Amino acid sequence: MKNNIILIGMPAVGKSTIGVILAKIMGYRFVDTDIVIQETENRLLSEIISAEGVDGFIETENRIISQLDTERAVIATGGSVVYGEKAMKHLSENGIVVYLQLDYKTLKNRLGNIRNRGVVMRDGQDLPELYRERTPLYEKYADVIISENDCGIEETVTKIIYALDKNKNSI
Repeated sequence: MKNNIILIGMPAVGKSTIGVILAKIMGYRFVDTDIVIQETENRLLSEIISAEGVDGFIETENRIISQLDTERAVIATGGSVVYGEKAMKHLSENGIVVYLQLDYKTLKNRLGNIRNRGVVMRDGQDLPELYRERTPLYEKYADVIISENDCGIEETVTKIIYALDKNKNSI
């Protein structure tokens, strides 16, 4: 049954912040997959990346999220979740996938120093490349796309609720 709401998108689009508010409004649980990964592995995300590299982290993320078992939850994912086919298949089967979309310029301003934020990036990769690489993946998996351009948190939450109401028979 598709009764979860899964938030995907680039780092700094507000998946966790919006997810907490959305969960409160809807009476759902809130799940942050980055925290689930850290708890499952008993390590920080940065420690997993340091020890196993980007590919190892993506493999770990894919394995853990593909086994996530929750109902009536708003799930905030890490920006790299879309690299894991098994994880995305599992999430798609168990909820409505909402892509929080932000234009590149706004995203760049929100992110600040990307290296300090722990964004999953390959050596030598920069933010424009990452944005171009991930955008088609977010679009591929999205059931709903919410543009956050020129929106505050409240407006984004309202847009999500409106879009979900239109898809009522899906959740």
